[in-house]
Amino acid sequence: MRQVLAIRHVAFEHLGTLAPLLTQMGFNIRYLEAGVTDLSALDSLQPDLLVILGGPIGAYEEHLYPWLLDELHLIEQRLTVGKPILGICLGAQLMARALGSKVYPNRAKEIGWGPLRLTAAGDNSCLADLGECNYQVLHWHGDTFDLPVGSQRLASSDLTENQAFAYGPTALGLQFHLEIDATDIERWLIGHAHEIASVPGLTPAKLRHDSGSYGAILATSAAKCMTQWLANEKILRIKNFS
Repeated sequence: MRQVLAIRHVAFEHLGTLAPLLTQMGFNIRYLEAGVTDLSALDSLQPDLLVILGGPIGAYEEHLYPWLLDELHLIEQRLTVGKPILGICLGAQLMARALGSKVYPNRAKEIGWGPLRLTAAGDNSCLADLGECNYQVLHWHGDTFDLPVGSQRLASSDLTENQAFAYGPTALGLQFHLEIDATDIERWLIGHAHEIASVPGLTPAKLRHDSGSYGAILATSAAKCMTQWLANEKILRIKNFS
């Protein structure tokens, strides 16, 4: 059975709606807990797909979280050989840093549902399937990153220029949360309560309402997006997912 290895930084930021999709495709999902699992002992090339999930820390904070260096090394190894890797939020930032780019605080926190703008490259990528949800996605980040050399910018938002990038056909970094399961939003509202309170005008009620409005259609679009990405012969050589 094919294996997905997902590195998780906080319990409620998991694979979300992508988990049942991957299971349906015939993948076995295994989670590793960042900061608990010894990432230095892992074979970075063993899983068919490596997913680096989100979290509330900075990709540059190894002085506070020394294990980040092991995670970065794991990502670097994966990128070097071109094996499939997906980074979401913090995961995308760590991928960018592993590729030599700077990660730093954005000019403001971007939290809540809002639209993406695809670039020309994005229009020709799997992200085009997000048109079905009018490109409305969940943003939840305070940091951003410079576009890695050799990569393609796929999407932007008003606040964040680099919302998505591709590094070759097998590496996809998403600053936004494609994977969010809106039925699980209360865990986010509790777990990130302090961060929500730090953003003027943002409330749990607003996030709850918008998640109810946009979550289901994003889940449908996200499934199509990920199916297309994974079906690319250059990635996993798996066809006929439907």
